[in-house]
Amino acid sequence: MMEMDFLKELLKEILKKSFFKFIKLTSFTRRYKFEDRSKNSDTLCMILAGYKEFTWDIVFKRIKEFSDENMDICIVSSGLYSERLSKIAQENDWSYISTKRNSIPLIQNMALKLFPNANYIYKLDEDIFVTENFFKTVRETYDNVQEKGEYNVGFVAPIIPVNGYAHVKLLKKLDLVDYYEKHFEKIKFAAGPDRCIETNVDVAKFMWGENGLVPHIDDLDKMLHDMPFNYSASTVRFSIGAIFYHRDLWEKLPYFRVDITKGLGVDEVQLCSFCITHSKGMIISENTAVGHLSFGPQNHEMEKFFKENPYKYLIK
Repeated sequence: MMEMDFLKELLKEILKKSFFKFIKLTSFTRRYKFEDRSKNSDTLCMILAGYKEFTWDIVFKRIKEFSDENMDICIVSSGLYSERLSKIAQENDWSYISTKRNSIPLIQNMALKLFPNANYIYKLDEDIFVTENFFKTVRETYDNVQEKGEYNVGFVAPIIPVNGYAHVKLLKKLDLVDYYEKHFEKIKFAAGPDRCIETNVDVAKFMWGENGLVPHIDDLDKMLHDMPFNYSASTVRFSIGAIFYHRDLWEKLPYFRVDITKGLGVDEVQLCSFCITHSKGMIISENTAVGHLSFGPQNHEMEKFFKENPYKYLIK
């Protein structure tokens, strides 16, 4: 009986090791191009880019203006190589990674593998417009909550107006709940295709200040930064267009799950599920804001809006 139990445990260990070896093999790729200008910093900002070229001039100008010069910055392209992105990276002394295969989880795994000294990670999408206080404030919020707060931190995100959770927080701070409910729908902390915040282009325009009720994103960031320190924890799936986390989180997943799809939203589901299952807070820093252009159903019209109203996105 004891021999049988021993053999069972031995088999479990063998299968476990084989499983994690398999994960490592399938989570990365040899088909990539890496233009390496690493500073070997302990902090990495990776920007997923390649499919919304019209945003790049303003998005990358903001990142250059507001990022810490000591951090590593790397543009990553899933499934394509862009000469223009390569040039942007070169001009700014940033790194650039592209993969042959179009898989969002895969490209992030590769970035983290190729920057082994990076323990602190900012992940941004190419339609995120960072602000003056973003980088510093989310990092300070992470440290403060982890050391003194009521949560073990999974990741930290800023207030993002076009976001299923954060738009409610913002509407309350701006005293716009009644207006929003009169013109759009009842507010709820909720994301998904049944919510106006993710589907209605008029809501996206409203959040970008079309009628002047929501401030310019830089004014909004300053307003929030001047308020007393505050944070909350998202209790719903959070859209991870702009987040900050520790490398430990990625390693404990382990790694972003690569499947046969392009992986759109796979990393988001995995991160949010992991945080809930392992009692790690999805923390929202309420003292800084960044802009998110739009969600899929809003993209076409918001591209037009962006081009017609560049002053809403330029650094003020």
